[in-house]
Amino acid sequence: MNILTIGDVVGAPGCDFLRKHLPAFKRLKNIALCVANGENSANGNGVTPASAQSLFDSGVDVITTGNHVYSRSEIHAFLDEWSDIVRPANYPAGNPGKGFTVFDMGRIRVGIVNLMGNSFISENLENAFICAERTLAEPELADCRVILVDFHAEATGEKRAMGFFLDGKVSAVFGTHTHILTADDQALPGGTGYITDIGMTGPKQSVLGVKSEIVISRFRTSMPARFELSDSECMMNGCIFEIDEKTGGTVSTERVWIE
Repeated sequence: MNILTIGDVVGAPGCDFLRKHLPAFKRLKNIALCVANGENSANGNGVTPASAQSLFDSGVDVITTGNHVYSRSEIHAFLDEWSDIVRPANYPAGNPGKGFTVFDMGRIRVGIVNLMGNSFISENLENAFICAERTLAEPELADCRVILVDFHAEATGEKRAMGFFLDGKVSAVFGTHTHILTADDQALPGGTGYITDIGMTGPKQSVLGVKSEIVISRFRTSMPARFELSDSECMMNGCIFEIDEKTGGTVSTERVWIE
């Protein structure tokens, strides 16, 4: 089966681009399941019910998130109601939402786990490696032959370490958060598909989706500035994992870059 993972969708431009291109791309690549990181899908940042629904309407099956998941208060109640949106599992247990979900495809059940890194992004959260072990031991995931992990993290070394840590235990580990598509997609020795970051879906000529001149000014002056999304043409980044349904292992990987 082919599973498509889509990099951080940024604002209305990213949502619009996805709606225009995703349905045909799924047909072209015979995609059985689509997972997208939507934590920046609302303009500004965060995710709202409207931006989440836009992703679902485009053909996304499950939405993962990250450090901006709680930025918009209107999504909080929906995180408890909608099983197809997950937040990082290493947030405190009482927080809105859940750190994993199971997508029932009939012939097979697919587990989707969301984790957040600790280096340079969320050091006050539960250790991501310990959280990964605890989450994978959840009874609901016991009969899932295919398990995907979105590791929303800053440090490439931490992401790479998580890939090897989970090698042979899950079907694929894909990194999000840095909005840069990396060129290291592969099947690790134990059969787990891996890529450090699946990039971004949004304005191509930008800094993480934001107008470059605004970000440059902040770096040069250290003065605060209101972020505005770039109005340049968009792209869609991601990675396709071809997974053997019998073993749960990754057979092949393919980076995605559509303009």
